[in-house]
Amino acid sequence: MTVRPVVKRTARAILLDGEDLILIKRTKPGRTPYWITPGGGVEPEDATVVDALHRELDEELGAKIKDVVPVFVDTVEHFSDGGVDGVKVQHFFVCRLDSMDPTRRHGPEVDEPCGDYEIVRVPFTRVGIASVEVVPLSLRHYLDGNIEGVRAMHAPDLG
Repeated sequence: MTVRPVVKRTARAILLDGEDLILIKRTKPGRTPYWITPGGGVEPEDATVVDALHRELDEELGAKIKDVVPVFVDTVEHFSDGGVDGVKVQHFFVCRLDSMDPTRRHGPEVDEPCGDYEIVRVPFTRVGIASVEVVPLSLRHYLDGNIEGVRAMHAPDLG
């Protein structure tokens, strides 16, 4: 069995606020818009993947989160200038929005943007998810098949 090296890890939020899912609409020059979950790369100064999640949501949204629960992992080939050099592992967590102040946004996406990073809300329903081009495709399929299960990750009897 061949083990591919993990060359990048990310922490991403399936961020719920009431009945809404908070996403970032990405618009890059010459490319069709797409929607991503907030989050980003795990940095050396992050003690854990969850610490990276908190840092990234503060940077991208000016947000504080609570009730963080791991729900989904996506592994994809990672490309560098020389081609495939390993895999990127994306850790997805369902969490609730505690507070958000977009005027506190900071970091490379805000300071030196490549296109637009627009905070959007869509209903956390199958129709809401289908109304936007959520990437990666594996996440879109996961959400479509598991909306009730994702909501249940915050059930009071879960423990």
